Amino acid sequence: MKNLKYIIFTFAILLAFGCQDQLDLAPESAIGENGFYENASQVEAAVIAIYDGLQNVPLREFALTEMRSDNTRTKSSEGDWAQFESFDVEPTNLAIGDYWSANYNVIFRANRVLENLSVVDDGSLRNQFEGEAKFARALAHFNLTRAFGGVPIIDQVIIQTDTEFFGQDDQSAVLSAVESDLASAMELLPSSMPFGRATKGAAQALLGKVRLTQGNYSGAESVLNTLISSSAYTLVDNYHDVFYAEGNDEIIFAIPYLDDDANESQDFSFEMTAGGVVSGLNYITDDFNANYSPDETVRTETLYNPLVPAEVGKFLTVSSDARLCGNDWIVLRYADVLLMYAEAIMAGGASTTNGSALDAYNAVRTRAAMPTADAELTKEMLLNERRTELAFENHRFYDLVRFGVAESVLSAFATANGETFAPTDVILPIPQNEINVSGGALTQNPGY
Repeated sequence: MKNLKYIIFTFAILLAFGCQDQLDLAPESAIGENGFYENASQVEAAVIAIYDGLQNVPLREFALTEMRSDNTRTKSSEGDWAQFESFDVEPTNLAIGDYWSANYNVIFRANRVLENLSVVDDGSLRNQFEGEAKFARALAHFNLTRAFGGVPIIDQVIIQTDTEFFGQDDQSAVLSAVESDLASAMELLPSSMPFGRATKGAAQALLGKVRLTQGNYSGAESVLNTLISSSAYTLVDNYHDVFYAEGNDEIIFAIPYLDDDANESQDFSFEMTAGGVVSGLNYITDDFNANYSPDETVRTETLYNPLVPAEVGKFLTVSSDARLCGNDWIVLRYADVLLMYAEAIMAGGASTTNGSALDAYNAVRTRAAMPTADAELTKEMLLNERRTELAFENHRFYDLVRFGVAESVLSAFATANGETFAPTDVILPIPQNEINVSGGALTQNPGY
């Protein structure tokens, strides 16, 4: 992973570091800063390099999201990882530094593509590449601003003299930039692409989430309704298949990995399931278990490892090497869209009787063989359903923030576990190394 210093100050190389089989593209030769892009094939190599960069983003994202909520914990409160479960994250924490770097690396790669689109003669292909780059840039900025609050908006390739880009932009400005990129990507991207590449539907789904984060409920409802009405995606019949029949019709956007491949594997599955005697992260909390409905049967065998119930069951690996796992990371799926649509209709209220909201919520509940809502859907019901349906998929912390209950829920959870959750804990500290590299242009978040 590369830090912001590398991204800003180094003459970088973009290459397709061994692309995903699902993308059906062969690796291309590297093109350095001193070279230039001459044709569509070379630009496509740079596009594939974006997806290669995205593989770094989920590796420890669970620490910033699930372990920083009431869903999961470390196995034995070890090292930097324990800071997330105790809501006491230090600016020197390695995981937040890696997360910052991974996302800005994606942004750098996206900007490199956007800088070189003029050499692509085919208009449709040029639009596709632009849409893919803008989707990835939006996703990375969205990840960053939800985690760290105000962050630098980097919308072009920059060098060390471009100091105007070094400081934070307000979160509202970052979200506006993200929305602009996604609105553009939504118009540029095709509806169908090889698995693992961004589509129109992916841009629509992410735009819906961004608008919910902004409190733009009508805008979110509109774009999510359009996506649902397209019938491009559906809930698969078996909940277990969502995670173990990869590339299924419920997946809107995922980051693919391959088993036992030194370049294309991940190890978050190992950490969640087979971390060893001391190691082991993202283990299920007693609070999650206490709030898990005793009527649940369909989702239980997938949420929990049947052999070790304390472990998450969604990412059990079949790889020969426990640290070279091939489980894909699902960024957006249709069940999330349905529940976001109900949330958009509820529009920040305590409840809704709207039929479309009820239908969306009930579709997810029906697949899980759980009781449905007859006449009213409450905010609490919706939040609880998101906690169960999307458990351990890195949604919980940001759901609590978006629903306006992060401080109350996590304060109670922290107190019950002998910890403290402060209002400033809603966002993470800016990595200290990035502040140092910026020459002080970046300033630390309050509370750190």
